[in-house]
Amino acid sequence: MFQALLNKTKGDRWIWLIIILLSLISVMAVYSATGTLAYKKGEAVEKLLLTKHLIFVLMGIGMIYIAHLLDYRYYAGISKVLMIITIPLLFYTLIFGTNLNDASRWVKIPVIGLTFQTSDLAKLALITFLARMLTKKQENIKNVKESFIPIMGSVCVVFVLIALANLSTALMLFGVSILLLIIGRISIKQIAIVCAGGFVLLLFVFFLGPRRKTYMSRINTFIHPEMQHSDKTFQADQAKIALATGGVFGKGPGNSTQRNFLPHPYSDFIFAIIIEEWGTVGGIVIMILYLVLLYRCIKIVTRAPKAFGALLAAGLSFSLTIQAFANMAVAVGLGPVTGVPLPLVSMGGTSMIFTSVAFGIILSVSRDVEENANALTKEEKEKVKNKIIIGEIPAIA
Repeated sequence: MFQALLNKTKGDRWIWLIIILLSLISVMAVYSATGTLAYKKGEAVEKLLLTKHLIFVLMGIGMIYIAHLLDYRYYAGISKVLMIITIPLLFYTLIFGTNLNDASRWVKIPVIGLTFQTSDLAKLALITFLARMLTKKQENIKNVKESFIPIMGSVCVVFVLIALANLSTALMLFGVSILLLIIGRISIKQIAIVCAGGFVLLLFVFFLGPRRKTYMSRINTFIHPEMQHSDKTFQADQAKIALATGGVFGKGPGNSTQRNFLPHPYSDFIFAIIIEEWGTVGGIVIMILYLVLLYRCIKIVTRAPKAFGALLAAGLSFSLTIQAFANMAVAVGLGPVTGVPLPLVSMGGTSMIFTSVAFGIILSVSRDVEENANALTKEEKEKVKNKIIIGEIPAIA
């Protein structure tokens, strides 16, 4: 049965290996980091882990498998539906969403009572929608009225709606959008206008938004070392202690002490717990896994036969790796504190599900690349190779 399932698994084998390794690391790291949470809830850590995180990890792998079997071209149509749902949902979240840590980012699902972060859905919706629009508008991509305004309208609306409650996620999504615009052949002049407009929106959110005090406090404590070791830097200070005591090889799995002091050690600061238990070596291994993921995704992008597949794989892979390194940067003190989880590692149901769908879509594009490569005869492969070498075929054509 397992062999039959394995035979049906398509796509880049290295990405599948990275998914399995990150999932295993996630289970071990979360198992260790949730000890204090389980104690506070009066539950055994095994029960808390098995009834929540492990189930979501298995669901995530199932979602990856299902998503990678679906032809990625279907996501072009799905992206329209997702955008229609996402924008009103982001409005609803700002007004009626569940408030946690002075931020309204979550919506409670009726009946089952679970909450999910709408920005996770928005990231997936915007990236797939941008890939579709950039592909559809390639013939008149330089036209401001027909191409630029519709594309940038969706980016700006989603950016503002997310930034009002979650600036770090909005900035990362905006950065991914700019990268997609560059790959999608939007002119440098138009991209400069986008960046200028984004900067104006950023100033508006930063100085006039509902969370302006939180944003300014985090920036101030990051750029002013004299403010360290105060109640405002408690999270960053505890993360630094975890890093310092971890050493080269760490204290060993399950031996973290900072999990008892560090807020959210199983999500936002799980990388600090990993270094404390597995040392600098463990942290480097995690970084290498994400770098290999980015490298394999870039190979998929350059080999994708259709522009939509290339843009889709590029956008999703950039989103995952930028988020991963943002999380790690915060954990090691290279950036102000944010609420960004480590993809496929941090504890969090909706984050795990939407991250898994993103992985599945990337593998769907990879599967299409493999099938197209296998369909070519040896002679045809040589012709295509020669055309690429002399520059007759553009990278995302």
